[in-house]
Amino acid sequence: MNKTLGFKLGTIAVLILLLLIPLLMIGGLIDERQHLRDSVVQDIARSSAFGQQISGPMLVVPYRKYERRWIDKDGQSTQETSTVSGNLYFLPETLDVDMGAETELRARGIYQARLFHTKGRISGRFKLPDHWGIDEDYGDYRFDKPYLVVGISDIRGIENNLELNLDDQRLAFEAGTGLDWMRGGVHVPLPQFEGGHIGEFNYSFELALQGTGQLHVLPVGRSSTVALRANWPHPSFIGSYLPSRRAIDDEGFNAHWQTSFFATNLEDALRKCATAGQCEEFLQTTLGVSFVDPVDQYLKSERAIKYALLFIALTFAGFFLFEVLKSLRVHAVQYVLVGVALAFFYLLLLSLSEHLGFALAYGLSASACVLLIGFYLCFVLQSFGRGVGFAAGLAALYGMLYGLLSAEDYALLMGSLLCFGLLGVFMVLTRRLDWSRVGRGV
Repeated sequence: MNKTLGFKLGTIAVLILLLLIPLLMIGGLIDERQHLRDSVVQDIARSSAFGQQISGPMLVVPYRKYERRWIDKDGQSTQETSTVSGNLYFLPETLDVDMGAETELRARGIYQARLFHTKGRISGRFKLPDHWGIDEDYGDYRFDKPYLVVGISDIRGIENNLELNLDDQRLAFEAGTGLDWMRGGVHVPLPQFEGGHIGEFNYSFELALQGTGQLHVLPVGRSSTVALRANWPHPSFIGSYLPSRRAIDDEGFNAHWQTSFFATNLEDALRKCATAGQCEEFLQTTLGVSFVDPVDQYLKSERAIKYALLFIALTFAGFFLFEVLKSLRVHAVQYVLVGVALAFFYLLLLSLSEHLGFALAYGLSASACVLLIGFYLCFVLQSFGRGVGFAAGLAALYGMLYGLLSAEDYALLMGSLLCFGLLGVFMVLTRRLDWSRVGRGV
């Protein structure tokens, strides 16, 4: 070696920086493919049903109120009467949701979207106040036919004929909610309550619903219990409340929520919605589950490429050790070829994972790169044993990287231990090396 140590290290640093260019291009390709996949998922949802939110049931009582006021006109007092219309809203005393879900994959080209089909029963009880809760001027009110509303964000996903069991009666639901602030949903008129007949009644109905991605439930009951089951082993519980009990295994999950008005404050939120039109708080106080894979192949590929610079630096450090310890000469072009081969691993990983799944794609991509680099290094390092040993070390690094990607919660710890261990190996191997002499002789 007839170059100075500083110049050699500088050359290696420049080569590493140049190899960042193809790595950045591959990172951009990962983002592009991920956005394309997301757009295909949205197209499939537009053709079937989007994520679903079940809001209700809720009792709506339309009313007209006569308001009288005295005005002075030409020195005489006359009474004017005007009519104000609106709705009274009542939330159920209890809400019990018991639903099971099955998931399925819909494909378009090489991309897939996960749909869910839920079936279950929604039941509970209403307890209505005397005179609809009106304490003053009750005689000035005229009430129209009350109706029960159930909000369903995408009614295209309804898969059964909805019928309300009201005590001993069966009433058919109709499309629409009749409310400006709750567009999607169904309603059923309650003629037996017309004219102010009030009290308590039980309700229940069966609901089969299809959707994509997420299922939300608005816990509108003074006391609400929600039980969800599905054959999806990777649930992500979302919304304002986590389940009080849950069980997750390879067969799926079983989750149970329980809330009350003390926790949800939905009565005040509904009052604000009815009087001021501010309905976001009411409609967004939900609980639910996401059926989307939390760590798909694109996210794993994106995480893997974050370690690319470390892989290249470690490989080049190994070459440098052979140069200073075994007095071998490794040309800059040979550094570059091995670095490009390492970069191609991530391109192979991305392309194969779209067809074979991440684990198999990772194994094939890593094996191809290890075999290619091992074969090449048998000649570069002028020894079959050295080439095989270097390839074995590279294979071990790929195995450690897969462990980092799989153990999301412990990735930082494992990465820190790996880097510390490799630093220790480097220091042990060069513990007797006279760096000042290397600097003169390189």
